[in-house]
Amino acid sequence: MSLNLDALEQHLVTRSYVEGYTPSQADVHVYKLITAPDAAHPHTARWYSHIKSYTAEFDSLPGSSTAGQAFVGSAPAAATAEEDEDEVDLFGDDDEDDAEAERIKAERVAAYNAKKANKPKTIAKSVVTLEVKPWDDETDMKALEDSVRSVEMEGLVWGASKLVAIGFGIKKLQITLVVEDELVSLDELQEKLSEFEDYIQSTDIAAMQKL
Repeated sequence: MSLNLDALEQHLVTRSYVEGYTPSQADVHVYKLITAPDAAHPHTARWYSHIKSYTAEFDSLPGSSTAGQAFVGSAPAAATAEEDEDEVDLFGDDDEDDAEAERIKAERVAAYNAKKANKPKTIAKSVVTLEVKPWDDETDMKALEDSVRSVEMEGLVWGASKLVAIGFGIKKLQITLVVEDELVSLDELQEKLSEFEDYIQSTDIAAMQKL
């Protein structure tokens, strides 16, 4: 039986053994067909020296000689082509690994976004102190306050109030309110209050603080 050394050399360029990842009967079969590898086949020489160290264990090595027979005579071309194809499957998984990593990353991003979307949104609110001035000291301040509190807007809550003297017997209404910033426009609120022209001369924002 003649051994196709060129085919074996090509096979061993990327492999340590004739078959698999450990010495087997396939290596033993091919080893026994080589008298001594020459300088033209360095990978075969490396493999030959390595397999030689297992000489005492030849009978106990696993596997069969089938894969080794592929390098005998004219058979190696088809056999090695098939094995090369298998090798690509074994060591060419980078694209698949990258695709899997991208898939996992996409799933984590989607889960994060879903969690973020379901998280209750913090509602921005402000505490406002509003000053409402009457026309004169004869203005009915109770009616004025009732008019102010009659204004209803989504996101608006009226709070405590008091009358503050401003001189000449005139008092202004100072009232606290809480508003949701996205829902309530203070300019719009002041416009609504100005419609009570029988009682209200003007309104001013005296203080405003974010909650």
